[in-house]
Amino acid sequence: MAIGAAFLRGVLAAFPYQLRAVLTDNGIAFADAPRHRSGPTARYRGHAFDRVCWEHGIEHRLTKPYHPWTNGQAERMNRTVKDATVKAFHYPDLAALQAHVLAFVRAYNFAKHLKALRWRTPFQAACDAWTKNPAIFTINPHHLIPGPNNSTLAGTAAVPLA
Repeated sequence: MAIGAAFLRGVLAAFPYQLRAVLTDNGIAFADAPRHRSGPTARYRGHAFDRVCWEHGIEHRLTKPYHPWTNGQAERMNRTVKDATVKAFHYPDLAALQAHVLAFVRAYNFAKHLKALRWRTPFQAACDAWTKNPAIFTINPHHLIPGPNNSTLAGTAAVPLA
C-alpha cells in the first residue's frame, strides 16, 4: 500500500504541474478493498495514497471495475516503451535497462514530435503552456532541459537482439 503513496510523492516532487486530480485503478496500491471503503473507520483511517492526495489537495478518482478501456492511454505508452527497450535489446543487468529506459523517455520528451501536440515535443508543449499560464506550474519547465551536468546517459550498455 505504501508503494502507490511513495510513487505519488515522487511524481509530485518531479512534476512541474500542479495536480488537481488523479485517476487510478482499484488496485491495493491505490485504494482499500471495496468492503473497507465505507463504514465508521474508513473516513478517518484512509488509504495511504488517499492521504497523500488529501495533503496536496488532489482529487483521487477510481476507474470503474471491469472497464479496461479507461487504461488505454497508459497501456499504449507502456507498449511504446517496451517496444523500444526490452523487446529490442538484451541488457546485461538491471542498471543497463534502467539507463536505457531513462534515455528513451528523455529522447521521447525532448525530441519526439507528436501529432496530438500539433507536431511539438512534449517539452515544447509544456513550455508553451507555461508561457500562457505559469500559475498551473510548480516550477518553470525551462529548467528541466537536459544538459552536460545532469545527463545520466553515459554508460548505457544495451545489445540489440538479433
